[in-house]
Amino acid sequence: MERGRCGTLLIEMNETTEKVFPDYEKPPVVEVVSGIQFESIKDLTGPNLSLLGEKFRADYPSIKEVMPLAPALESFNEAAPTREMASFDHMFGLTRYWFERNDGNGLIQVQKDRFLHNWRKAKDSDKYPHYDHVIGNFRSCLKTFESFLDEKNLGKIQPTQFELTYVNHILKGEGWETFDDLGNIFQDFFRRGGKTRFLPHPEAINWQTSFRLPGRMGRLRISSRLGKRKTDEVPVILLELTARGVSPDDPQASMWTWFDMAHEWIVCGFADLTTETIQKNVWRRKR
Repeated sequence: MERGRCGTLLIEMNETTEKVFPDYEKPPVVEVVSGIQFESIKDLTGPNLSLLGEKFRADYPSIKEVMPLAPALESFNEAAPTREMASFDHMFGLTRYWFERNDGNGLIQVQKDRFLHNWRKAKDSDKYPHYDHVIGNFRSCLKTFESFLDEKNLGKIQPTQFELTYVNHILKGEGWETFDDLGNIFQDFFRRGGKTRFLPHPEAINWQTSFRLPGRMGRLRISSRLGKRKTDEVPVILLELTARGVSPDDPQASMWTWFDMAHEWIVCGFADLTTETIQKNVWRRKR
């Protein structure tokens, strides 16, 4: 057997290679966001978004209007990897609708130039249903959205960028107590402690980095910061991995291949960043 680039086994089956990704009994993931940005659809306004809500009402009955999201497009034209953000002029008159499940596990977000689907862990007993389930829900909801656009003659989606985000909560007491313990979580982090140090324990962290995806198909952006769990305000380290980009050739045709590649980079990147100790002892890595 051969090992893949994220340390997983590649099993030969019928002359094809199947990748086996790291898997955990208690993964720290609390949210997964799958999304697509596209050229703005002029008539996708409040009235039409309300009608769209009827298509999702059976499974996503709660409707809410919220502030819109600005585009965050990856570009390789600059010397440094930066995000291209929209101006306030671009945001004027834009609205975003939420369609939410009653159990809190699912959320659809729609605005003139973006369609997102979130899986969210609403209760401690909720289990992450894995990528195939999450991306399957996204594909189904996106298909409903595209059918609605056709039905109302609003136009076709012209993708400008895809995105996949995994949000993880690493709870205090599960591998760390102070920021001096970051080396227990992250392979590349170490802070020497001891009585000889002048500075006390850090009170906060805010770390960001990025990696280019293969074939100029975007970037994997990783951030880590201190936060609190909403339900009980237990301190957590929020570890967020976002793949954002698009195929430079044919975005529409290569969309689902792009998402599979993004998933591989996020899952393998997570395993590459974190220590074997916390993977085995806290998250109970199975493979």
